[in-house]
Amino acid sequence: MNRKHVLLPVLGSIALGALAADHTNFIVIYLDDMGYGDLSITGATGYQTPNIDRMASEGMFFTHYYSPQAVSSASRCGLMTGCYPNRIGFAGAIDHSSTYGLSNKEETIGTVLKKKNYKTAAFGKWHLGCVPEYMPLQNGFDEFFGIPYSHDMWPNHPTTKNYYPPLPLYEGEKVIETMPDHNLFTARFTERAVQFIEQNQENPFFLYLPHPLPHVPLGVSDRFKGKSEEGMYGDVMMEIDWSVGQILQAVDKAGLAENTLIIFTSDNGPWINYGNHAGSTGGLREGKGTTYEGGQRVPCLMRWKGTIPEGIACNKLIAGMDILPTLAAIAEAPLPEKRIDGVSVLPLMMGDMEATPRESFYFYYRKNNLEAVTNGEWKLVFAHPGRTYEGFSPGNDGRPGGANENFNHEGGLYDLRRDPGERYNVKFANPTVVKELEKIAEEARRDLGDDLTGNPGSNRRLAY
Repeated sequence: MNRKHVLLPVLGSIALGALAADHTNFIVIYLDDMGYGDLSITGATGYQTPNIDRMASEGMFFTHYYSPQAVSSASRCGLMTGCYPNRIGFAGAIDHSSTYGLSNKEETIGTVLKKKNYKTAAFGKWHLGCVPEYMPLQNGFDEFFGIPYSHDMWPNHPTTKNYYPPLPLYEGEKVIETMPDHNLFTARFTERAVQFIEQNQENPFFLYLPHPLPHVPLGVSDRFKGKSEEGMYGDVMMEIDWSVGQILQAVDKAGLAENTLIIFTSDNGPWINYGNHAGSTGGLREGKGTTYEGGQRVPCLMRWKGTIPEGIACNKLIAGMDILPTLAAIAEAPLPEKRIDGVSVLPLMMGDMEATPRESFYFYYRKNNLEAVTNGEWKLVFAHPGRTYEGFSPGNDGRPGGANENFNHEGGLYDLRRDPGERYNVKFANPTVVKELEKIAEEARRDLGDDLTGNPGSNRRLAY
């Protein structure tokens, strides 16, 4: 089938039927702590990311994509389940001591796609629970090769030495190494990903490649060490770009470019108090662990040759929870039985720039604090205690700098079209906009609750 003939502005059942006539493969490349400004197309200097740039030139760049939350585990939970993480009781970044995780009582992208006979694999960082029942093979994946949580959760942590046990590397359900060389993570996980593509050319497949990097501690193979003009962080990003090139090459070599959707994004923004070992927000405010733009707005690129229009920047609001229902729509797979929060953004991917599948986004953090809401153009931030990096000197060479974890943010209204850096509070000049966004917030509080206002919400599911 020539997929160029199904590029329609509005999707009906006929168009979806055409898409599903041949199976569509899915690859999600999920980076860890990459900032909005870490690509050469978004302003990075000292290194280039030509393969990631190629994804933009051969596909679509979603400029207003939000990670589900501003921290690793919660973000991955939102991606995998299509839910706001707090809907199912997820928060923070869980470690080896956690007794909860992603239960198979919730459905994941892998679970949904296996109903349509997809082969599924996850290679890299899981971070959704390390108890056996919460690991990938119990949550819709046929294969897993990777680490159960962040690789700074090891005995060599710069500020919490010997709190963590030796870092395990899993093959399926078995630990095959402890304290693996993190300098080889990008290369090893890429190698397995390429093998999986080569072995499943005739099968529908879903490949999840959650790179542990560029999260600290930075690690890079000898092939890229010292290659950038931006120090080790630039070296790491160059190797990640190489990895993306390997994936593109494998898909193209197998003749799968026209029936493979590749998505590239990050779990949250940069951990900017790590200074020269952290990425760039590209001028957005704050970073990882905050609900300001620098914490959750990250690049999202999608390539699907012959279907997604090439070289398009889409400025519509989308979020990480939207990936599950979008893939389900393409595969004609049933959505999870339990309520989810994602919406299919397939009309945008097909070139219908008049579509508005997502009308709002809720910024939750900590256990269940509603800290802000947006309609894609305006953002209303509520007074809340939270992290700030401002006023502190960043760290250097792998040591963290300072941050205030309980700064009293006053909040305000920001016009994201003119002020994406959230520097100018225009709340008092726009009372009508404030009222509209307050309505969105009240709906969020009724549905999901809000610890800041003491509202428990009526539709939350507890973590298992």
